[in-house]
Amino acid sequence: MAQFVFESDLHGLLKLDTPIPNAPLARWQRKAKESSASVAGPGPSPANTSSTGKSGSKIQSTPTKAGGDRYIPNRSAMQMEVASFLLTKENDSSEDTPTKKEQQKAWALNLNGFDVEEAKILRLSGKPQNAPEGYQNNLKVLYSQKTTPGSSRKNGRYIPSMPDRILDAPEIRNDYYLNLIDWSSQNFLAVALDNSVYLWNYSSGEIIQLLQMEQPDDYISSVSWIKEGNYLAVGTSNAEVQLWDIQQQKRLRNMTSHSSRVGSLSWNSYILSSGARTGHIHHHDVRVAEHHVATLAGHTQEVCGLKWSPDGRYLASGGNDNLVNVWPCAQGDSGDFAPVQTFTQHQGAVKCMCPFLVGGCWSVCSILWSTNYKEFISGHGFAHNQLVVWKYPTMAKVTELKGHTARVLNLTMSPDGSIVASAAADETLRLWRCFEMDPVKKKEKASSAKSSIIHQGIR
Repeated sequence: MAQFVFESDLHGLLKLDTPIPNAPLARWQRKAKESSASVAGPGPSPANTSSTGKSGSKIQSTPTKAGGDRYIPNRSAMQMEVASFLLTKENDSSEDTPTKKEQQKAWALNLNGFDVEEAKILRLSGKPQNAPEGYQNNLKVLYSQKTTPGSSRKNGRYIPSMPDRILDAPEIRNDYYLNLIDWSSQNFLAVALDNSVYLWNYSSGEIIQLLQMEQPDDYISSVSWIKEGNYLAVGTSNAEVQLWDIQQQKRLRNMTSHSSRVGSLSWNSYILSSGARTGHIHHHDVRVAEHHVATLAGHTQEVCGLKWSPDGRYLASGGNDNLVNVWPCAQGDSGDFAPVQTFTQHQGAVKCMCPFLVGGCWSVCSILWSTNYKEFISGHGFAHNQLVVWKYPTMAKVTELKGHTARVLNLTMSPDGSIVASAAADETLRLWRCFEMDPVKKKEKASSAKSSIIHQGIR
């Protein structure tokens, strides 16, 4: 930066014999040397100094008026070489070579103490400068934070909160230990209403009364479809297990081996297992006349839940004695029918049986495993009487489905796995589209479905 001196300091400059290129100032200097007397008048001299005698001594004086001095640049303090270099650089149109750039950077560091290029605020070319090591931008912290649950977009599928349909179920028995609905592979929903069984065709909406008990005090205690859906097993309060052909709407067999009501049924190929109030489980081979082929005695109270595993190797049973037993399919030659595993941790009757989960709390009335997703649905009683969809194995709650005004008694699923039907003590059936599949995946699943391996006749 240029430095300046006041004109009142010129006497010091003159004593040093500094050449002053300004012509008017030189004439004033000669005039000052020729003068030997004080300047007449009270005002200051042109140089704002008082003249002395012939001895040549001069005394500097302070200006009497502000603003009477002029700023004169001190050229000796200017960096004229730097200015000349910068002007030459701007007029130089030749391209910079890497070597020349390094030289310019070195000159800039030596002359200015910093790199001129690095000091630019706006860079019109070249790559952006990297931040120094350890530098943290506050805005980066703000915008790189994870979104909050309230603002994040949910990637889950849409599950309607209202039922797809509501059907009346008058006189359905409000009994926790019974299993009163089941959905066949041919899209027929079987519903036990007191002493009658009705079939509802989901595709056509047709309703068929399949049977009615002869004695008014008897009632239906359980229903279960065979895998193929042509035959329906019916358990009754008078200890019978009936087998019905729905195509002919005709009873094929009446199997009597229990001594108390049959509240649970489950199929494994041609073997039909039935659980009774006595705590006994019977295996029935429906192909032969002597249908009773085995008895499983692992419960001391009513068996209210039965379910074969998908591969048919194990049978899970739950009872009012708070026990869960797992039975093998093949029994030993000695006839020792013992469970391979027994669970005793439950504090209530165990009714909800599914291939992977067991529900034994009094407020959990039914459990179904989804065939389309890694999820399951549970039906509940007091106080909300709701259905809850859960993720597995995280056990995260997906959604709650509310609408029933009394406890949910039973759940069953449509053959394509997309709809769940719930029967409740409020005497209604509600259909929920909670496991709807993507159309492409649904088509792929249908094309990969295998035909049934059961071709034996039932006698």
